[in-house]
This record gives sequence, structure tokens and C-alpha cells, in this order.
Amino acid sequence: MQTRYEPVRAKQLLNPVKAPSMPFDWSINPYRGCQHGCSFCYARSTHAFLGMEADDTFQHHILYKDNAPEALQAQVERMLRAKGGRSRLGRIAIGTATDPYQPLEGRLKLTRQCLEVLAAYRLPVSITTRSPLILRDIDLLRKLPGSSVNISLNTLDKRIWRSFEPMSPAPAQRIKALQGLRQEGIEAGIFMAPILPFLTDQTEDMEQVVEQAAEAKACFVMGSVLRLNTAEVKSWFFGTLRQAYPRLVGSYADWYGHSPTAPKAYREQIRSQLARLLERAGIPAYMPESGAKPIQAESPEDDKPVQLAFALDL
Repeated sequence: MQTRYEPVRAKQLLNPVKAPSMPFDWSINPYRGCQHGCSFCYARSTHAFLGMEADDTFQHHILYKDNAPEALQAQVERMLRAKGGRSRLGRIAIGTATDPYQPLEGRLKLTRQCLEVLAAYRLPVSITTRSPLILRDIDLLRKLPGSSVNISLNTLDKRIWRSFEPMSPAPAQRIKALQGLRQEGIEAGIFMAPILPFLTDQTEDMEQVVEQAAEAKACFVMGSVLRLNTAEVKSWFFGTLRQAYPRLVGSYADWYGHSPTAPKAYREQIRSQLARLLERAGIPAYMPESGAKPIQAESPEDDKPVQLAFALDL
């Protein structure tokens, strides 16, 4: 299927996040749809909201907000002029729905231009990505004290990676991106998500990721078990599972057929398992209690990192 790129105009870039379980107050997503095509991506539902299909269309019909930096600057200036000023901006996260460094970013540079705006106002952000393209913007990340980067990586197994993330950068490239960020003094770590039951949840599999993170000097590792929140996402994921690992369809149906999450006992087991691995590797775990939010810098000069993290849905 040929990929179609469609420009759209954004009235604003900072989107309020009301869910109390999310450790940020605003999100920025310069793109809708993602060329990485991850089968478990919850953002597939956003295409359905637009009256589009949540199948391969999500990967091959990419909407980009061509006025993103201008809309962001105008919105930030309005908010800073309002009562409360900087405190109203709270925590900002980039890449909560689609990867801000998907291949199209290499040409359009919308994420980079948004970072330029945030750097001008010294507003720290959390960025989540699977792409080593983020290394291009190290110069801007240095100007954003208190910011952090989450590299999404849930497995080093090439077959599993290719089955569920067909067009995303290879795991080895993501580890190199993490290493490059840390060598430049950027706060960065691994977002081990989603942990796939019966596929990436074995101790030896998780240990491999933790060991690679430790070698790259990761500041933290966060873990999150697979969630399938909507019918669109669940349908697409099960289609992928049926093709790649048909033997597991029944087990997944037992757990996810009538629930968006795996059983609580399993999630608690994974949490304990990951905690032991991290303790052994000497890496801080970052798994806040549901509803908790990490502390943000009170001023631009404070260098406490802002992290995007999801609890293990206990």
C-alpha cells in the first residue's frame, strides 16, 4: 500500500490530559498515524475517530500538522500571559500517541521545530520514541534542562519485533540511541512496553533488555504490560497474533477477550520480576502508583527530569 501524507492545520498543539493516572498535563503530537505500524498501538483508535480505518491505513495515511510550531508558540504565549503563567503549563509530553520521530520527521522536522519553541521558553518535556533520529536534536535537548527521553523497547528478539512492529527501527538501533543520549548527558532510559504475555515476559527475555539498558547507562527502566483498550486496537492486534503466533490466540482470548488488561495477579508478578532484575542491574525503576505524578521542576533552572511513565495498571 502506498503511503499518503496529508497536511492539516492545528488550532492548538498542547492538548490537555485529564486522566489522573497520566504523569503529565499536556501532550504534543505533530503527527496522526504512524509509519512504524505497531500492531498494539492504542493510537489506532484516533484514526477511527476521524472516520478513517484503523487497519493499515493508520500506517499508510499520515496526517501532519504543518503549522505545528506556529500554533505551539501562539498557545504558549497565550498561556504565559494568563494568570498563573508558567505554572499552568505543568508537565509536557511529546510522543504520547504517535512517534514524533517516525520517518516523515526526517524531512518535515516538525518535532524539531516544536522543540525549538519549547527551548526558547525553557519548558522541559518528556519525549517517547523508538527512533534513533532523536540524536539529531541533541543540541536542542541540551537547552531543555529537566527534560527526559524514553526509548521504547520491549524485546531484543528479532522475530517478535518484526511481527508486531513491522517498520520500526531495530532494537539494536534503539540501544545505540540510548547510549548516544547518555553520552551527551541527556536524561534517558528504557520504556519496556508493552510487555507481551507469553512472548516477551520470560525472565531471560526481560533480563536481556535490562542488561543492554545497564550497559548503555540508562537512568531508569519503566515497564508496562500490554493493554488493548479499544475494539479497533484489539481486532488488529489479534489479527497479527493469529498470523505470527496462532498457538497463543486462545490464551490471549482468555485474558483479553472481555478485558483491556491481563489479570491483576499476572501484572503484579511481572512488576516484581522486573523490580528484581533492575535491582540486580543497579538501575532505578520508575513505576509510580496509579494516579501519582513525578515532580516537575518549579523553575526553568531546576534540573529535575520530567518523565513520561505508565504504571503497570495494578
